[in-house]
Order: sequence, then structure tokens, then C-alpha cells
Amino acid sequence: MSGNNRSEIKVGARVSIVLKQDQRSGKLTQGVVKDILTKSPNHPHGIKVRLQSGDVGRVKNIED
Repeated sequence: MSGNNRSEIKVGARVSIVLKQDQRSGKLTQGVVKDILTKSPNHPHGIKVRLQSGDVGRVKNIED
């Protein structure tokens, strides 16, 4: 699942995000969602979240 719809992302879900500094390379970081930062119901570049590790980025994949 892609991370463009806020309704698909839940606190505690395992996701892959792209950090701001990794946007050019596309390097993904895995983690567990702590906070959902984007308020709109969808976003073309992915919903912005904060992971439990403290990393902030846009969701690219939601793990099953």
C-alpha cells in the first residue's frame, strides 16, 4: 500500500519513509509510526509521520 491516504496509516503501523535528506537518493527508512503530522486526508508525495525513533519523513510503503 502506498502512503498517500491518511486513513490507511495508523499509529503503531510499520512503514517505510523517505527522510528529507534522502529524497534525492530515494533511500527508505523503516520504523513504527508514533505521530501522523499531515492533517489533510491525502498528499501526493506521501503522508508525513514521526517514527518512534524520532525520524520524520513521508510514507512510501505501509508494511503488512
